[in-house]
Amino acid sequence: MKNLFIVKTIIASLGLLVLFSSGQASAQIIPQPYVSVGEKDGDVTYAAGARALNLGVEVGVGPDSSTGFDVLKFMNLPVISPYVGLGWYSNEKGVALSGGVQVNATENVFLGAGYNSVRGFNGQLGIKF
Repeated sequence: MKNLFIVKTIIASLGLLVLFSSGQASAQIIPQPYVSVGEKDGDVTYAAGARALNLGVEVGVGPDSSTGFDVLKFMNLPVISPYVGLGWYSNEKGVALSGGVQVNATENVFLGAGYNSVRGFNGQLGIKF
């Protein structure tokens, strides 16, 4: 009888845990857009991106009007979210590697800093819905 009670308690606890923690996962489904401005070799670089479900995509303009995109993978920690990425850029720039971190500044705003091998060092500003 005690074993049955323990099993029922564990099942009920796991069910409640899933029920009440699902709000966090559903919040990650809504994309979080951001813009990025940086500098490489004296040229200003730009990008716009969005992240959802710990994945992100950036479309950017680098030096010599090279254009391209990056696919990013975020590690979601409580306050900061480090990321790494891989991309492709035109004008013989080729493969781009990137990495950085995004930090929650307020409930609806986040800031970031990163490096892209084509677009250089950059700062990011984004919003959460």
